[in-house]
Amino acid sequence: MTHHFDLRGLYAITDPGLAAGDLAGRVESALLGGARAIQYRDKGDDGERRRHEARTLQALCRRFRVPLIVNDDLELARLIGADGVHLGRDDPDPARARALLGPDAVIGVSCYDRLELARAAAAAGADYVAFGRFFPSRSKPEAVPATADLLHRARDELSLPLVAIGGITPENGGPLVAAGASMLAVIHGVFGQPDVRAACQRFQPLFAQRGQTT
Repeated sequence: MTHHFDLRGLYAITDPGLAAGDLAGRVESALLGGARAIQYRDKGDDGERRRHEARTLQALCRRFRVPLIVNDDLELARLIGADGVHLGRDDPDPARARALLGPDAVIGVSCYDRLELARAAAAAGADYVAFGRFFPSRSKPEAVPATADLLHRARDELSLPLVAIGGITPENGGPLVAAGASMLAVIHGVFGQPDVRAACQRFQPLFAQRGQTT
């Protein structure tokens, strides 16, 4: 784990339906609002458009010194020189991603509601593990719920950053940070809002309360 990013704070995840049109403009608003990581998440099959968008976002994130992490698509991440990749249930393992993307890449793994998946991901060299959904989620309504207790147990056992995802808002995210979440990953709560920058700013006090402790 040699990347130079501080994986704490708001983790904004793009959604083609919510960030369509001026994707770069909306992501820039999220960065101006204090997002500390951006995930490019697009399952569409237009490879040329996805390459163009990912390259544009990578350049934007470089300006803000924030990592751009590509969801699922290891080849796209490699192609554009993304800062990292986020792997789910059906994706390659972290070791393969590390071999392809190099020692500096940020590699995250979805662990749903299962601590044993997080243990395995940590052992395989992941840089962060993501749990969720914590609250009813528009993007994954069928996902298994996770609990704040899971974050407590993971924080006690694992030394890498924990990401919480699923229906998180400025109103309900505080207890997750208190339970051990280093980052709150948000889709609709950022890109589904009329003012993206203001939406991101509303999350900032949740992290400030925890100060500099990890």
